[in-house]
Amino acid sequence: MSEKQDWMYDEEESVKFIQNYLPQELKGKFSNDDVNYIVDLIYEFYEKKGYMNEELPDDSEVEIDEDELTDFVVKNAQKDGVGKYTPEEISFIVQGEMAYCESLDMFDD
Repeated sequence: MSEKQDWMYDEEESVKFIQNYLPQELKGKFSNDDVNYIVDLIYEFYEKKGYMNEELPDDSEVEIDEDELTDFVVKNAQKDGVGKYTPEEISFIVQGEMAYCESLDMFDD
């Protein structure tokens, strides 16, 4: 078991963090359920790319293409009928989720 995972990811805290992270003009546009759904899509993307692979060495670096991730989320949200969001709007949630993870030191060794 790695000592690296001493952080505790909390889904509700993530949603609160992201809601606070959004710029003023987007506050109220996304419900907590919308944010939660989008975060689920972010992790679905990570899994499809193999970023969640437990067998990756602890010191391996993962480069996340934010544009590719945003496009994946927009496409899947539209396909699922969850919302018609622009890539710019989704990118704020993607950035908010990344900032939340950084606040937990999830990406540090």
